[in-house]
Amino acid sequence: MTSYGSSSTASSGSRTNGLAIASLCCGIVGLFILNIVLGPLAIIFGAVARRRAAVENGAGMAKAGIILGIVDVVLWVVLLVVAASNGGFSWYVGG
Repeated sequence: MTSYGSSSTASSGSRTNGLAIASLCCGIVGLFILNIVLGPLAIIFGAVARRRAAVENGAGMAKAGIILGIVDVVLWVVLLVVAASNGGFSWYVGG
């Protein structure tokens, strides 16, 4: 007789840390939009996920998220410096 839903097959898969995934996603999306918001979030999520890496998988994704978060913040600073050296910010709306 076949037993469906046995606990040995259901729990055999390893779980990836959700904060590591969030860190990586924030780091990747932060390269394109809202890098000043998503960059620090990626760093924070990655740091917390690295501390939990002993219990859950995802240390590599957390490290990549931290690196991408740092790149996001540096990119924002570079864009801010370039914009400031070109005469500041100006918003043009409409025709």
